[in-house]
Amino acid sequence: MLLTKNPTDFIGLAQTGTGKTAAFGLPLIDLIDPDLPETQALIMAPTRELGQQTAQQLVSFAQDNPQLNIEVVYGGASISAQMKALKRPTQIVVATPGRLLDLIRRKAIWLDQVRYVVLDEADEMLNMGFKEDIDEILAFTPADRVTWLFSATMPSEIRRIINKYMSSPLEVSIDSKVKSNTDIAHKYVITKTANKLAALRRFMDLQSDMRGIMFCRTKLTTQDIADQLGNLGYGVEALHGDLSQAQRDAVMKRFKTRSMQLLIATDVAARGIDVNDLTHVIHHTLPDQLESYTHRSGRTGRAGKKGISLAFINPREGRRIEELEKKIKVKFERIEVPTIDELKTTRLSNWANLIVNTQVDQQADAILSELQPKFADLSKDDILKRLITSQLDHLTVQSGEEANLNETHGGSPGKRDPGKFHRYFVNIGLMDGLTKGDLIHFLSDISNVDRKYFGDLTMQKNCSYFDVDGGKDDGMEQKFKGVEVEGRSIRVNRDDDSKMKRPEGFHKKKSFSGKRRSGGKSGKDFRRGGGKRRR
Repeated sequence: MLLTKNPTDFIGLAQTGTGKTAAFGLPLIDLIDPDLPETQALIMAPTRELGQQTAQQLVSFAQDNPQLNIEVVYGGASISAQMKALKRPTQIVVATPGRLLDLIRRKAIWLDQVRYVVLDEADEMLNMGFKEDIDEILAFTPADRVTWLFSATMPSEIRRIINKYMSSPLEVSIDSKVKSNTDIAHKYVITKTANKLAALRRFMDLQSDMRGIMFCRTKLTTQDIADQLGNLGYGVEALHGDLSQAQRDAVMKRFKTRSMQLLIATDVAARGIDVNDLTHVIHHTLPDQLESYTHRSGRTGRAGKKGISLAFINPREGRRIEELEKKIKVKFERIEVPTIDELKTTRLSNWANLIVNTQVDQQADAILSELQPKFADLSKDDILKRLITSQLDHLTVQSGEEANLNETHGGSPGKRDPGKFHRYFVNIGLMDGLTKGDLIHFLSDISNVDRKYFGDLTMQKNCSYFDVDGGKDDGMEQKFKGVEVEGRSIRVNRDDDSKMKRPEGFHKKKSFSGKRRSGGKSGKDFRRGGGKRRR
């Protein structure tokens, strides 16, 4: 369309990874006259990274046209070097708005012969506050120039630019519902906001081959998560607008050379990142604009390779997943945050496989003969137990961290779908010295209902309320008949049948052990600290 209907204003809407640069770059190279030395095309991009990437692609497209010169200018680099480069005949300039304005004011570049202006990633340029800069830059271009605008989303500010600077533009919108996400598995977990970092660590521990980007809403959150994970020894770094250009370049270099497992980034800073073979895109927080979800997710699952888009949501955000499913026509799979027991099992299994499959080094015999006296008093089992313990010590489970970080859909009990969850009362509370993790373990053990089917748990001074999946709670009350805690019977009732009266002597002790009357089998012993259970 750009070639056959030239000149024409144009709007292109498409998600990342769909070929927008080629869509405007190839026609542009064909339309430019390489024999004229003046700047004939201007491409504006929101970030240095995107500008560099665009310029590199244009140069590769024009490799058989040696007369065509393409220059890229951006902040954070030597302006004198860029001014020197622009003294050569330059038909196409790729620029970030701030640096371009600086060059215009220094009279290092003239736009009076520009015939084509391309606004690439226009929505992000507006998000970054470049609206006034764009207005000022376009004032230096001829009135009869054409404008091509490319964007992933279409906020109202984009429409205002269209109305102000374009005349009867052609519009092409690539249907992301059809074109995007075909190689991406969309998944989500439900966990408390405070537990998102712990949940992320568990996924990283289980999937050592994970390589991806985690998107955060703010620069502060981005840096905080990167700092905490980095202090624990994870291969992560932050990328956001508060970093200097040199710092951002260094981070991107390390990311591209696979020196880190996860890049923690804001949406704006991640624009222009073009890295192959990302296994995951992780959403610490879902974006405010649902269209941006597809833009984020499109960074994985490229070139026919499979990728995973994983969103961390809190219990009250279930409707946002439903909105996404309707909007982009994909099905999200709910998955569970790995439990500590699963972490241990997987880590030890991987470790055992590594040992079994390791090829013995030639020096091993000599070293073993020197070390053997140190192990003389230990049996094979003693040595293995110590090795297993050393592996368990490497698990980065923080003090007080709950074993099960999974939550359920909903929020406050009054807003839950009563057809899905049932509310129960139990006469155990904070004065018994339990954590929520302890109580969930106890309820799960006695009822034989997996912990993942428990919903909200509210602990009060002398009692607690908990939700259970309505399809899993058959006989819940009866299962606690005959269960005693230090001689006191444990009562579990449906909430509408519960009585708030506190049993006699309820809070005298801070720990307890539960025993069934029938059979005399010992139950669980719960103690303060860390939510651990000891038999």
